[in-house]
Amino acid sequence: MPAYAYTAVGPGGAPEAGVLEAAGRSEALRALAARGLRPTSLREEGAPAAGKAADRRLGPALQLPFLEALDDLVRGGLSAGEAVRLLSQRLQPGPLRELCAAVWARLGEGLALSAALGAFPRVFDSHAVNLVAAGEATGNLQGVLGRLIRHYAEQREFRQRLLAALLYPAVMVVAASAVTAFLILFLLPRLEPLLASLGGELPWATRLLVGLAEAAMVAAPIGLLAALAALVAVRRWRRTDAGREAADTLLLRVPVAGALSLRLSVLNFCETLASLIENGITLAQALRMAERSAPNRALRRRLRAATDRVLEGEALSRALGRTGAFPGLLLDRITVAEQTGNLAPGLRDVARSYRADLDRWLAALTKGFAAALLGGVFALVALIAFAIVSAVFAASGNLRF
Repeated sequence: MPAYAYTAVGPGGAPEAGVLEAAGRSEALRALAARGLRPTSLREEGAPAAGKAADRRLGPALQLPFLEALDDLVRGGLSAGEAVRLLSQRLQPGPLRELCAAVWARLGEGLALSAALGAFPRVFDSHAVNLVAAGEATGNLQGVLGRLIRHYAEQREFRQRLLAALLYPAVMVVAASAVTAFLILFLLPRLEPLLASLGGELPWATRLLVGLAEAAMVAAPIGLLAALAALVAVRRWRRTDAGREAADTLLLRVPVAGALSLRLSVLNFCETLASLIENGITLAQALRMAERSAPNRALRRRLRAATDRVLEGEALSRALGRTGAFPGLLLDRITVAEQTGNLAPGLRDVARSYRADLDRWLAALTKGFAAALLGGVFALVALIAFAIVSAVFAASGNLRF
């Protein structure tokens, strides 16, 4: 008899997981329902996971469009199942329609919407699946969809602003590198024989650039191969749990990159925790889920320890303060939210203001980096121009008419 691995939500809202034997998927679902469990995922042991068996085009980028399309129809009065069925038939052919058809197929097997979404972990994260399950349990699916859409839309906008802020410095680095490589590796080696044929000693700036060009011609291929080998080795190392933990710990110590990683992790934690509590998830469950939203594993370990202390009775603000990642003013605001009984709205306000602070910090960092980069590029180009012009003048002084 086939065995089915499941994860489910119990009558009290606590998550459960296990394996049961049943003649088929429908019988397994009925057995879970008889035990008062609401499944969030159900997979036959030994069978490929649904998300991996699905088309590889079904990725995280489809999560927000799916939720937006579903919310439009649910607000129009359709049930969630009927809305998914309609989307699977009416959307234009493409990845989103394939996703809707696959979700509808899971619904047809008797799964709840949250369980159907959980069958596609490459598309829907645990945050969305658990909130949809909470909306189904409370009968407030429409409100949950609206909050999820707002949450993911804010995250998308922030990622776009972050990429836009980093785009200009990246373009400047590429342009400066290209110009420098052209002048040192292409133009200067062709001028050197001409200048040497005119006789006389080359100026110090020209000799410096010639030496740099000769060294670059030898070191560039070796450096490139070494960098590629190091990149491959580091990526393989980071795939291990110990390697990822050590790399994330080291990242937090890097001046700018560490500060950015820390701020992003704190922002994700506050936003996720606020969204979960707003949708009726208990604080204990919300903290366990929110701690996994931190992209840095070293900080995630600190947040896990803070969650343990909260479950032991310690105040949330004090437990978070022990992580060393949260600013004092942010902790004071969380303390006020706890004392007034408005933790979810307080966390939402904290996340909103912290996002604004992060935007200002990124803008200032980008401007400073761009100014320093421009100054360095101008200095380098000036040195190259000075070296070439001084060499030409020195050579012209040796001409005899």
